[in-house]
Amino acid sequence: MKKPKKVRQQELKQTIKDNPFITDEELSREFGVSVQTIRLDRLELSIPELRERIKHVAVQTFEDEVKSLPIDEVIGEIIDIDLDERAISIFDVSEEHVFQRNRIARGHHLFAQANSLAVAVMNDELALTVRSDLRFLRPVKAGQRVVAKAEVTGREPARRRAYVKVVSTVEQVPVFTGEFEMYRESEREEGDGSENRS
Repeated sequence: MKKPKKVRQQELKQTIKDNPFITDEELSREFGVSVQTIRLDRLELSIPELRERIKHVAVQTFEDEVKSLPIDEVIGEIIDIDLDERAISIFDVSEEHVFQRNRIARGHHLFAQANSLAVAVMNDELALTVRSDLRFLRPVKAGQRVVAKAEVTGREPARRRAYVKVVSTVEQVPVFTGEFEMYRESEREEGDGSENRS
């Protein structure tokens, strides 16, 4: 039995408040109504679409944290970051990102998401990619969401280098990996930051 519209909209509002990154499709399944109904509910409740919600949360939360580049230059939306440790971004693949013939995402978009996340996780005013080792594991198509997780795996302060591994997944299945050697302008010898690459 479907819930009355008022009850559904109240629960919908709370659900989105608890998880601003939930998609209309996921809400549709959770409430047992069509995606179109969810969109109409959002409109009536003045709740913006997912992309706008993510941007709002990212700008509010991470704009002051990311030092190496403006947050709007990160490809994808940062949803979590711990400078010099790890970071996560999401990238929704749309028609503009794919080859029209087969609707497969162009590789440079996956690289750009991973590379900009590797730069963003650096706790430095200037961070540049020196070298990268990339593996495209399986195709990504329009309509899919790519979740990229970056982890700082080692540092060489004497050489002003840091090493970052990025794994990108779609529905928890790896689609891309990248290992990045990063140059840092002001790498410092501090505490556990003096270890060599692991």
